[in-house]
Formats: sequence, structure tokens, C-alpha cells
Amino acid sequence: MPSEKILEQKKQAVAALSESLKSACVGVVVDYKGISVADDTKLRKELRESGNKYKVVKNTLLRLALKDAGINGMDDVLEGTTAIAISEDDYISSARILNGFSKKNKKLKIKAGFIDGNVVSLEQVQELADLPSQEVLVAKALGSLNAPIQGFYNVLNGTVKGLVVALNAIAEKQAANA
Repeated sequence: MPSEKILEQKKQAVAALSESLKSACVGVVVDYKGISVADDTKLRKELRESGNKYKVVKNTLLRLALKDAGINGMDDVLEGTTAIAISEDDYISSARILNGFSKKNKKLKIKAGFIDGNVVSLEQVQELADLPSQEVLVAKALGSLNAPIQGFYNVLNGTVKGLVVALNAIAEKQAANA
């Protein structure tokens, strides 16, 4: 039986992880068994630079933290070696980085994830990773909003141009008659 000191440390670790999960908008759980230290260091650096937290966790502690955070349905994937990448403000970056890394390094396997407290499958994490970046999505949305305005401008411009041509023709006809 573990000592009171160790038990208290584990409770604190679960509480801290639970708070991170509650404040996160997205999390991706992976199996990292077999990746080299160099690859793991590169992965951690890339995740850190994009504003994500990456942590290796014990399955039992993660299970308790997920339960405390109100994220249910991930118990079946919490086996073997487990790490989690969490982002508080970017929905796509952790999924994109881990999905890209898992394509290059077959030893890293995405298990599942969550988005705003709802569990998502491996396939949904991969779909999330394939979404365009926020800048591209904003540009597409603005382009969609701009298209009707541009069309309206072109119609009005064509009408004004037609009016000018008609007035010019009338002026030329009256000048010829005079």
C-alpha cells in the first residue's frame, strides 16, 4: 500500500491534470511506445512552439483526471504507453502536428482525443488535422462574404457604364442634328 505522501502527490497530479483538461479546448491522446529520444525531443519542441502542452501520463492518473474533468468515454484507449497533447486556444495545431508526426514515424499512434469535452475517435482527430489553418479559413470566409458585394458592384458599374454610353450617343445625335 502506498504511503500517504505518495498518495497525496498522486492526488495533486490528478488535480493539476484535471485543471489542464478543463481549460483545454482540444486534447489528443497518443501511444508513443518505441519512438527514439531524439524524435520525442523534436516532437515536444514542435508542440511547445505551437502553444501545446505535451505530457507523458500514467493511464490510471489520466483516467481519474478525465473523469474529474467530465470527459467520459476514453477508458478503452487508456492502455500501454500514453501521452497527451493539450491546447487551450488552438483547435487544430496539436492534431496536425501529431498526425503529421505519426505519418513519418509509424511507432507513434494516435489513440483518440477530445474537443470541448467531447471524446472523438482517431478518424475524427485525423479529420481535424486535415482542416486548413485558421488563416486560410478566415480568408475563405472573407472571400465568400466579399463575392456578393463584388458582384453587386460589377452590376452597378455596368449599369452606370450603359447609362453613360446612352447619354453620349444622345449627345452625339443632337450635335449631329444641330
